[in-house]
Amino acid sequence: MRARTLRILVVAKGGEIAGRLKRLFQTERADIALEPSIDHVLERMETEFFDVVLITSDAFKEGEVEGMDLLEVLRKTRPAAQILFLAHPWHIEDAMSALRAGSYQYMKLPVGDKELRLLVQAALSKRAVFSEEGNRERGRKQDVFEEMYGQSRLMQDLFRQIRQAAATDMPVLLVGETGTGKELAARAIHRNSDRRDGPYIPVNAGAIPTELVASELFGHEKGAFTGATERSKGKFELAKDGSLFLDEIGAVDPKVQVSLLRIIEQKRLYRLGGQRVLSTNARLIAASNEGLFDAVEQGRFREDLFYRLDVFRITMPPLRDRREDIPLLIDAFVKRYNAEFDKTILGISPECLSLMEAYKWSGNVRELKNVVQRAVLVCNGEVILREHLPSRFQRVRPVHPKVTFEIGTTLDEMEREMIVRTLAAVKNNRKRAAEILGISRRALYNKFRKHGIK
Repeated sequence: MRARTLRILVVAKGGEIAGRLKRLFQTERADIALEPSIDHVLERMETEFFDVVLITSDAFKEGEVEGMDLLEVLRKTRPAAQILFLAHPWHIEDAMSALRAGSYQYMKLPVGDKELRLLVQAALSKRAVFSEEGNRERGRKQDVFEEMYGQSRLMQDLFRQIRQAAATDMPVLLVGETGTGKELAARAIHRNSDRRDGPYIPVNAGAIPTELVASELFGHEKGAFTGATERSKGKFELAKDGSLFLDEIGAVDPKVQVSLLRIIEQKRLYRLGGQRVLSTNARLIAASNEGLFDAVEQGRFREDLFYRLDVFRITMPPLRDRREDIPLLIDAFVKRYNAEFDKTILGISPECLSLMEAYKWSGNVRELKNVVQRAVLVCNGEVILREHLPSRFQRVRPVHPKVTFEIGTTLDEMEREMIVRTLAAVKNNRKRAAEILGISRRALYNKFRKHGIK
C-alpha cells in the first residue's frame, strides 16, 4: 500500500504559519489546510482526517466555540490527531489550560523554522506510538472469530454455538438468509474441530445442474452415463476424515436425498455405476436459506433426512437484527479493500454511517461488503461520503429514536436526557446534536457544564 499523505490543519488568523509548513514539509508532500478560527474545526474533522492540528492562541480565543470544549471533544473523538498549541507571550495561561485539556505540546510565538519543524515531527512520532497502541486496544475490544465480526449478543451466541458444534461430531444444520455467512460458519466449525487437519470440501447444491448432483457428491465409474469417460471420485469420498459443507441442501433431488440418508446413517456409499461399497468418515455440515420444515410439509424434502440433519441447528442472524455490528464490519471491509485497491481511506462520515445503519440490508453482510467495496473504489479522498454509496441509499432516511418522559420529570432532567440521547444518536457529533436541538454549539457546550455532561 502506498504511503499516506501527511495532513496538517493550521488554525490561525493569517496564512504565514501554513505557508512555512508547506515549505518545511515540501519533501514529505504534506497537505497543509488552513482554518482562520476554531469555529469550523469540528465540522471539518467530521469528514476529514488530520495527523496534526496546530492552533494559535489568537484563533483559539476569538472563536464563537469555546476553545477548551473544542480540545476536549477532539481528545475524545479524534484521539489519533495530535494537537499543538502556539501561544503568544500574553496567552501563556491559555497554553497551560490547553495542555490540561488535551493539547499534546505548546511553543511560544514567534517560533523559528527549525523549532516549528521539530515540534511537528515530535508530534508525529507521538502519533505513531499512539496509533499502534490504539490499534492493539481496538483489537482487544473487537470480537473477531474465524473471519466473522460481531460484538452483538447475537453474534456472541453464534460464536459460542460454533465452538459447541466443533466439539462434537454430529451433523450440523445452518439456517439463515442469503449473505449471513453460512459458509464462514461451516468453515469455522471445521477449523475448530478435531478434523481441522483433514480436507474441507464445500459444495453448493443449488449451483449444480440437478442431473449432476449425484455424480458430484458420490462420484462415478467410467461409462456410468454419457460423457463419463473416466472414473471420478465424489465429494464425500474426497472429504474422508474431514468435513463436507453442503449448501442449499433443499435443492437436492429426492432420489439423491435417499443416498444422503444412507451415508449419514451407515457411512457408506456407491459411485454411480459402481458395485463396490466405499466408506467415508466425512462430517456433513448442511445449510439452507429456506425453511426446510416447510419443504418437508410440501413433500419436497424427506422428513427422515430432515430430522437426521436437524440434530445441531445454528441460526445465522440477519444483519438488520445486529445493526450495532455494522461499524465493525465496515472497518474490516475498508481495511481489506484499501489493501486491494491501494487506497488510504480512513473511514466513513457520520452521515454515511447513519444511512448504512438505517438501511434494511436484505442481502445481509454480503451486500454490505459489496457496498463498501464499491465505495472504497470510487472514493478519491480519505473519508467515504454519502455520494460514494449506491443510488438506493440516497432514498434512505435515518431512523430517529424516540424519547418519552413520565409526568413529574423536571425540565432540567428532561433537558439533560434530551442532550444525552441526542449525542448518543449522532455518535457524539456535537455539531449535528446542536442542529437537532435547535441551539448553537456554544449554547450546547454551556449546557454540558450546566448538567455535568462529559
